[in-house]
Amino acid sequence: MPSEPTLEEQLLHLQLDGWCVVRNVIPEKEVPAVRESVAAATLRHRRPDAPANIGHRTGLINYDQSFAPYLVTPAFIDLVRAALGPNVRVSFTSAMINYPGNVRGGLHADWPFNQRNAGHIPAPYPDVVAHFTTLWMLSPFSVENGATIIVPGSHRMETNPSAGSCSHDEDAPYPTEIQATGDAGSVLIMDSRMWHAAGANRTESARVAMAIRFAPWWLNLNGLRPGSGERARQMEATGLKENEVEPVKPEVLAALPAAVQPLFEHWVEA
Repeated sequence: MPSEPTLEEQLLHLQLDGWCVVRNVIPEKEVPAVRESVAAATLRHRRPDAPANIGHRTGLINYDQSFAPYLVTPAFIDLVRAALGPNVRVSFTSAMINYPGNVRGGLHADWPFNQRNAGHIPAPYPDVVAHFTTLWMLSPFSVENGATIIVPGSHRMETNPSAGSCSHDEDAPYPTEIQATGDAGSVLIMDSRMWHAAGANRTESARVAMAIRFAPWWLNLNGLRPGSGERARQMEATGLKENEVEPVKPEVLAALPAAVQPLFEHWVEA
């Protein structure tokens, strides 16, 4: 079996290709309990506006904390901090379950580079690492069950298919796209500028995952805060909608492991 890549090798992969997979962030024997906990919380609290064949729950940390200790697994968090700086913050926690029959999604980039969000960085955007999307594989990610489609190197492009000016149709496959596969317990880390899409689940089993996004200390998250004046002004000025990230409940923060609390303390409910 080949040796695990070093932090320096993974960092280079992120810089050049925009993504990498970190294996065994959640130990194999502990994955089933986390998967079942996240799936159950998602079933109980599924967003009613979630697309067909997808179980989706934003603000997951308020509904389930089974995954929290693994956010500071050294092989994972050391890489995130090496790329974004030591004072990283969690910006989103979301459960994403692709049920059988889920179809391929459209290619896009995530906030703050998705041009359909009110608080987006306008295209053409600068070549700056500003936000990470991490996809936690609580089920194995395979081609058959809809492993995330990515376009390596697309984080260096000046736009993405969410922009009307982009020449590529979001629903059309990209010539160099691949699917990011991995064992349960692995985490796909990608620059949020990366063009990506959900794959089609052609199996009879659900693919359970989480999207946990990370921001450096300097990235303004206030446009995501419910009821904030900044959020209202952004939407009024652009006529666009914006993601909404519910505050972390104080009792939830207090119960998190001490090493995890700094990732969330900026977003605590007043």
